[in-house]
Amino acid sequence: MKLLRFTQKKFQFEMDRTEKFLLFHVLKLYPAVPASHHRLSKDRHIPNRDENQHLLDEALKAQRIEQRKQVESLLKDPHRFVEFEVGYRVSFTREEIEWLLQVLNDVRVGSWIALGSPDQQAEFKKRLTKQAIPHLMAMDAAGFFETNFLHALIGGAQPGHE
Repeated sequence: MKLLRFTQKKFQFEMDRTEKFLLFHVLKLYPAVPASHHRLSKDRHIPNRDENQHLLDEALKAQRIEQRKQVESLLKDPHRFVEFEVGYRVSFTREEIEWLLQVLNDVRVGSWIALGSPDQQAEFKKRLTKQAIPHLMAMDAAGFFETNFLHALIGGAQPGHE
């Protein structure tokens, strides 16, 4: 995946067929963080704790539904990814990239949670089973796209790329 050019409004990337397939696969995994993972607080002495947790749960559910619709729209947009001889060109606005970063982070963190939230590489190796491989791959792929999008946003501030 390579940033080709950007303006104040759009970032254009080039990606090969494998990268497009991988991006689509990772986006289809959203949402990956279990809803039960989001807790208002661990403190049991908060007034109206259950009621406030319910409000948080409902707000997160609505947000996930809306973001899932956005993911589906992006994946189904026939004009978003323009095919050329060695791959695809795709353009995103800054806002779309920031939204994609949220979705990709959810998949990356959700995959990490599915792996048991390991802290060290040694823990990852202990948990490396046939069932863990899809989560490891999703976590790495989401991180790959996050890194590229962040680099574009940060590097995109440099003059001379317009």
